[in-house]
Amino acid sequence: MANVFLVGAGPGDPGMLTLRAKEIIETCDIMIYDYLANAEFLKWCKPECEILYVGKKGGDHTLPQDKINDLIVEKSRSGKVVCRLKGGDPYVFGRGGEEGEELVEAGIDFEVVPGITAGVAAPAYAGIPVTHRDHTTSVCFITGHEDPTKGESGHNWEVYGKSTSTLVFYMGVGNLPMIAENLMKNGRAADTPVALVRWGTRCNQTSFVSTLENVAREAEERKWKAPSIIIVGGVCSLHDKLAWFEKKPMLGQGVVVTRAREQASGLVNILSGHGACVHEFPTISVEHLDDYNEVETAILQLARYQWVVFTSVNGVKFFWEQLNAIGLDSRILGGIQVAAIGPATADALKDRGINPDFVPEKYVAEHVVEGLLKLGIQGQDVLIPRAKVAREVLPEELKKAGCNVTVLPVYETKLAESSGDDIVAALDNGDIQYVTFTSSSTVENFFELVKPEVFKQYPDVKIASIGPITTKTVERFGFTPNLEPEDYTIPGLVDVLLSDAD
Repeated sequence: MANVFLVGAGPGDPGMLTLRAKEIIETCDIMIYDYLANAEFLKWCKPECEILYVGKKGGDHTLPQDKINDLIVEKSRSGKVVCRLKGGDPYVFGRGGEEGEELVEAGIDFEVVPGITAGVAAPAYAGIPVTHRDHTTSVCFITGHEDPTKGESGHNWEVYGKSTSTLVFYMGVGNLPMIAENLMKNGRAADTPVALVRWGTRCNQTSFVSTLENVAREAEERKWKAPSIIIVGGVCSLHDKLAWFEKKPMLGQGVVVTRAREQASGLVNILSGHGACVHEFPTISVEHLDDYNEVETAILQLARYQWVVFTSVNGVKFFWEQLNAIGLDSRILGGIQVAAIGPATADALKDRGINPDFVPEKYVAEHVVEGLLKLGIQGQDVLIPRAKVAREVLPEELKKAGCNVTVLPVYETKLAESSGDDIVAALDNGDIQYVTFTSSSTVENFFELVKPEVFKQYPDVKIASIGPITTKTVERFGFTPNLEPEDYTIPGLVDVLLSDAD
C-alpha cells in the first residue's frame, strides 16, 4: 500500500472536502500543506502528527518546489504515512504531477486523492456556471502565471481570443491587464463579461463582474488581490441572477465562539451555514473528575430522590457515562421525576430514553424554581448533577422552598490551554465583528486570556450574551453586551446575530 498521498483539499469550504481526503488527514503521520489548503483542516490531524507548512503565495515561497519535492521523498522514506495537502485538485495547476514524477523516480508508491478545483467551485459559488447551453458548450482552464523559466509562452492567444469557450484563469490577477489585452487583440469583444472571484467558497468570498476592456482598471480601483479566479465569457452575465452564496446574511462577518470545543460544533455549524467567518476560541475545557466514587454512590442510592434536575448537556453526558460504567442504564430513573434546564439538555435526555417531566419556559433559576414549585417539589429530595464549580442560585432557591438538595459534581470546567494571541491578531486586522458568550465561565475565561484593557481597544466589536446571568458577568468586567436574545438558547443567540447583521 502507498504511504504517500497527494491530496486535493478542495477550494476551501470544509463541505467541499472529499471523504477520502478527510480520512487521510485524520490518519496521516506527516502533514505537508500549502497556502491555499484551508488550515482549519489541520484540526483533524492526530495530536502526534508532524505538520509542515510549505506554502507559496504571490512570489513569497516558504520552500521552492524542488525543495518541496525533496521533502516529500525524504519524509516518505521514513515509512510513515505522508499527506501532501494541496488546495483544489493536485493535478489542476497544483504541480502534483511533478511531485508524482519525483516519487516514481525515487521508487515510492503513492496515491492521488482528487479535489474539487477552484475553477469550477469558485464560479459556482458566485452564481456562474462555467458551461450553459445558452452561452457556451465548453470550458478551458488556463494558468494566468506561467513558469518564468520557460523559453516561450504556452498560451495560444489567437485560439483563446477566437474561442467561444468559457475561459477560466488561475493565478492571473497580477497579469490581468496583459490577459485582457491579449484576448481583445485576438478577437474577444471588448464588452465580453468578465468576473473575478476572490477566496471562492470561503466565508470571505468576494466577487464582481466587469467587461474585458474595463476589468483591469476596476480591479486596480478595488485593490483586488490574489487568490482569485478570473472567468471570461457570457456565463458571467448570470452572476447577479444565480448568485446564492454572497446573499448569506452573515457572509464575511467574523464571530468568536467561546464555548468549549466539545459543545461548539452546533453553534459553529449554524453560524457557518449563514456565511459567518467563525473563530473558534474555546475558553473552557470540560474535564472528567479525578474521582467518581461520590457519583457512583449517589447513583446506587438514586431511589432515595424524588427529583433529578439536569442543568446542562454535559451534566447528562457525564452522569450517563458513570451510569454505564457501573453496568446500569436509564431504567434506574424509573419512578423518579426528571427536570431539564433548556431544550438542548432535554434533547440529550431524550436521546437516552428519558422524556423530562419538566422543561422551564425560561432558563434562569428563579423561573425554574417557580415551575418546579407548581409541580409540588417543595419538601422533596432533589439531586442536581452538574459541574464541580457552578452558580449556587438554583440549589439555594430550592433549599429555601424546603427541598433537601444534593449537588453532585459529575465534571469540571477548566481554563482552556490556549493563547489569546490569534484572537487579538484577528481583532487588529478587523476580522472580528462579534464575540459570543454562552455562560459566565466563558466570559471569565475569555477575559483571562484576552485582558479587558486589551479588548477595550476594539469598541466596534459587539458582544452577544446568551442571557441575563451571562450579561451580569460581562458587566462585571466593564462591558455592556450589545445583543441578548429573549429566548436564552443557542438558536435565540443566532437569531439576534442574524437580525443585527441584516
